[in-house]
Amino acid sequence: MFYTYIIFSKSLQVYYKGYSADLTQRLEKHNSGNSTYTSKVNDWEMVYWKSFLTKKEALIEEKRLKKLNVNSLQKLISEFKKDEKV
Repeated sequence: MFYTYIIFSKSLQVYYKGYSADLTQRLEKHNSGNSTYTSKVNDWEMVYWKSFLTKKEALIEEKRLKKLNVNSLQKLISEFKKDEKV
């Protein structure tokens, strides 16, 4: 199983999009400073994820997410949070 995810830093007010086979381990890597782009801060929070059977599918979705503007990302995250509560 592979995942496409979005993490958010409150201090930077930045969204980061990526993919991984292990969401927990990947978030730990972002917050420990072991990921180049996200190493400036350690307050990254997982705000969205979607699972896929193949790495290829996850990469396609990651590429799509990277093209979205902030408003579109926030809408996607808001809808995701509603679905998670159900």
